[in-house]
Amino acid sequence: MIRNGSHAVEDEDKRESGSSSHSPEKRKRVIRVWCDGCYDMVHYGHSNQLRQAKAMGDYLVVGVHTDEEIAKHKGPPVFTQAERYKMIRAIKWVDEIVEGAPYVTTLETLDKYNCDFCVHGDDITLTVDGKDTYDEVKRMGRYRECKRTPGVSTTDLVGRMLLLTKSHHSNVDNTAYQLHTDNFGKGPKGHSPWTGVCQFLQTSQKIIQFASGKEPQPGDTIIYVAGAFDLFHIGHVDFLETVHKQAEKPYVIVGLHFDQEVNRYKGKNYPIMNIHERTLSVLACRYVSEVVIGAPYAVGKDLLDHFKVDLVCHGKTEVFLDTDRTDPYAEPKKRGIFRILDSGNNLTTDDIVQRIIENRLQFEARNQKKEAKEMAVIEALKHKDDSLKAEAALAKK
Repeated sequence: MIRNGSHAVEDEDKRESGSSSHSPEKRKRVIRVWCDGCYDMVHYGHSNQLRQAKAMGDYLVVGVHTDEEIAKHKGPPVFTQAERYKMIRAIKWVDEIVEGAPYVTTLETLDKYNCDFCVHGDDITLTVDGKDTYDEVKRMGRYRECKRTPGVSTTDLVGRMLLLTKSHHSNVDNTAYQLHTDNFGKGPKGHSPWTGVCQFLQTSQKIIQFASGKEPQPGDTIIYVAGAFDLFHIGHVDFLETVHKQAEKPYVIVGLHFDQEVNRYKGKNYPIMNIHERTLSVLACRYVSEVVIGAPYAVGKDLLDHFKVDLVCHGKTEVFLDTDRTDPYAEPKKRGIFRILDSGNNLTTDDIVQRIIENRLQFEARNQKKEAKEMAVIEALKHKDDSLKAEAALAKK
């Protein structure tokens, strides 16, 4: 059981980043931070970047690129710009978004939105002609770097969908998964450290960073929902926003089913994301107050009494029977606290996977193109470093 919340996380994050060491004079004014990106297939790695960025200041502005800009510089996005805008708005550390932000970050953009500096991960983002999109702000000292989240990338998630194996449920030692890490999107000159695939290792510290520990308050309406919430997407966001609107003071608890349970009722290679990854994805959503890791499939008396649940909600998607062929929502229905909600968005995880499968060649080409540009930069940096070492050696003679 992990408590969450859309506020009260900033103090903890600022302690983590050391931003509390700012002088009192500097802390008198609001520090505005800028982030930007494609934010296609938003995952907990993106959320973690935004969490770290918010910890460096007080107010986080996030610029999201258009479909046209992404197609020009990288290749076709999986999600539309309208979907990507809404996904970023749903992340609890984001204060404001800028739709249609320019692909290249300039001082003009930072000044336009009154931002002190921009934050990006410790990887590199390149334009269509291989130039660093943050070159100008780096040179002018208005760039900060945060740690990239190891073990997750859009490359990896796309690969899992295309593999149709269950290797990602356990570890990366499996032959099929290793083949994916070796080959998917590999450019002609080898792997880029920014596009490669590695294993995600969950830690208690990471969960603490994402959660806030907010307790339900007197007068709160405790609402329970459960499911896989796999590849956390805009369909989930719209549903949880609808759930959040069911009460004046909602306290939304999300029960996440274990991987084996999800695979029982979903089949194929589901879930694409394991339980640890799905936990962080849901915790990052501003409409969620608490997460139950490994929730029972049947919403029974013990669970309802333990959390003092006032309302149980489910979307319009199919309700699968429990292993004993019983209705998992029999108890809340009996109590008269069960409600079917229509968020107006019927997008499912199956639909996302289908988008990927239908455009497989495009995404593989996009990834190879991206990695080739990154490898060219790595070679150039290595050549520059070798030249500097050679010059230093000659100077010593």
